[in-house]
Amino acid sequence: MNKLLTEFSAILQSTPKRLVDIADADAEQKPGPGRWSKKEILGHLIDSVSNNHQRLVRAQFAARTEFPAYEQKAWVATQAYGAESWPDLVNLWLLYNRHLLHLLRHFPEKALQHEVSIGGKTPATVAFMAEDYLRHMNHHLSQILG
Repeated sequence: MNKLLTEFSAILQSTPKRLVDIADADAEQKPGPGRWSKKEILGHLIDSVSNNHQRLVRAQFAARTEFPAYEQKAWVATQAYGAESWPDLVNLWLLYNRHLLHLLRHFPEKALQHEVSIGGKTPATVAFMAEDYLRHMNHHLSQILG
């Protein structure tokens, strides 16, 4: 978990500087039909931190917890991330992730082995879920930052 916390912290130190350099007009451009703009990708990452925050908090209370699936296309479309201010999206992403990092730094060691099932899929440990969250975030940040 220490390696994950160090990597997560480093991302939150370096990435916002790169994100704010992207012009609002550039962030709203879609790379092609049916593809998300940078704003929508960052909005998806905000949804991800929001969902994972809830999962991590609730997973501390029981050895096994089930959550509904995340309907990513509907969530991104419904929230109109493409029409939101780029600086506001960057700030929301950063602050919510800082809070998630804070939560993980104070996470009870024994609860890391609690299991979480999302959308009826095979359960995974909270530790795996945290690692997967970071992988997911890195994947989408590389799409935005190219």
